[in-house]
Amino acid sequence: MPTSKDTPLVLDRREGPHGEVVLRRHGDRLEIIANGCFLMDTSDGRSERRLVDAALDALTGRDRPEVLIGGLGVGFSLAHAAANPRWGGITVVERERAIVEWHRDGPLSAFSAEALADPRTEIVEADLVAYVNETSDTYDALCLDIDNGPGWTVTEGNEILYGEAGLASCVRVLRPGGVLAVWSAQPSPEFEETLRNVGFQQVRTEEIPVARGVPDVVHLGISPG
Repeated sequence: MPTSKDTPLVLDRREGPHGEVVLRRHGDRLEIIANGCFLMDTSDGRSERRLVDAALDALTGRDRPEVLIGGLGVGFSLAHAAANPRWGGITVVERERAIVEWHRDGPLSAFSAEALADPRTEIVEADLVAYVNETSDTYDALCLDIDNGPGWTVTEGNEILYGEAGLASCVRVLRPGGVLAVWSAQPSPEFEETLRNVGFQQVRTEEIPVARGVPDVVHLGISPG
């Protein structure tokens, strides 16, 4: 007979501009589901934290660099960035208001309350694809974690971000020599080639072992200039 730990409990379900978003509890972990697609949970977080650290490690000789994090998720990347005093500014772009509210006064606040209170943190409610096309702000690092990878997007409109046009917009918001770091559930040689075609340098893919399943990866590249 199934127990409460076997059956996910839906804590909130919202219909947003991009479809359905669900927050549920499954045993000891919280999970975010978008349009029936599992996004992430609170069981581990080492690859989300490594996403931020890998970007910072590649930024040599910069005093208090500024990072743009694409996707708030369960808050691992934001919390890890805020715990590091080297970052001078932390901007998070999240398009789902429900996720922002789950962090501000909901169950996910347990993972992000301190980071949200950090004066370096700014939360922008916007679609990341539109944001990188329209903003006049620039950053030293851009950490993307809005999909399950370049070939496994949550919504169809996100696909453009991983093509040459979308990556050109990423170059536009990165300062010369800035770092693009992209989280993915699996490696993508095709995405690496697109990064090089757009002009990113020192392109590489780093594997991160996780508690369950195959390793996650972080794709990295240095913007031209």
